[in-house]
Amino acid sequence: MHYTLHQLKVFSTVVRLGSITRAAEQLHMTQPAVSIQLRNLQDQFDIPLTEVIGRKIHITDFGLELGAAADAILAGTEEIEQRMLARKGLLAGRVRFAIVSTGKYIMPYYLSSFYKKYPNVELLMDVTNRSLVIESLQTNKTDFALVSVLPGHLELEQEALMPNALWLVAGTGLALPDAPEYDISILREIPIIYREEGSGTRIMLEEYTRKVQIMPRVKLELTSSEAIKQAVLAGLGASILSIHSLRTELQTGAVRLLPVRGFPLYSHWQLIWLKGKRLSPAALAFLAMVRAHKDAIFHEHFAWTKQYTQEPAQ
Repeated sequence: MHYTLHQLKVFSTVVRLGSITRAAEQLHMTQPAVSIQLRNLQDQFDIPLTEVIGRKIHITDFGLELGAAADAILAGTEEIEQRMLARKGLLAGRVRFAIVSTGKYIMPYYLSSFYKKYPNVELLMDVTNRSLVIESLQTNKTDFALVSVLPGHLELEQEALMPNALWLVAGTGLALPDAPEYDISILREIPIIYREEGSGTRIMLEEYTRKVQIMPRVKLELTSSEAIKQAVLAGLGASILSIHSLRTELQTGAVRLLPVRGFPLYSHWQLIWLKGKRLSPAALAFLAMVRAHKDAIFHEHFAWTKQYTQEPAQ
């Protein structure tokens, strides 16, 4: 067999994105060029790597196995290149991040500080739901993940970044009785907008409502913090949101934090990676930067959250 690293890279990208069009865009190639590389790779195997059904490409079981092997090969070659550059006193390569949707309000500030010091390092950040973040981590497709609730089934290393206060939030259009403080039973009286099952925010809320034996009145279930925020702003109901996602809305008065007994709920933003993972020089440099500068990054960009962080009423 005479397949090339370029063919493996093209195939790996198609497997990951599930689309020749999207793979071509990411690789800065034309679609015909991607198709040619796939065909040249396929010619070296008797078993199909892909199937086209209804004009959509599907990866066969053997194709998925080859894709995983290709990822390992490409990671190895990338590590060799990074270590060679590190020997020359240069830091380059690629660091991959998978972060939950609310993490987009957090992680860019850490990436910015790192990029200013190491402009030759490529930083890839995938913003998605918690289930896909954990899957990406578990299958070793990412170097680091950012979550607020740790997965219990993986052996991990972790670095705590900052507290995450989760408030019950409503828009100005949701009618509520005037009160200095609401009892937790208000969750049964007002429409509540949930995140999808498995999200960190939902896990936190469900754990708390089980503890206090309250069944919330669920109105909607949405799959991103931004979608929930828009539903809250539209007056469809109240929801639990991280304080980090609400800076603009709080400044403009578009939302209000409801003084409900027991809130805010608390978790911590955690940078996590697989225990035993061999981090590249670039990834190690990023981790060192986080440990050295996380307090300064918090005070520069997130000190405003302190006014909304308080011990929950008992």
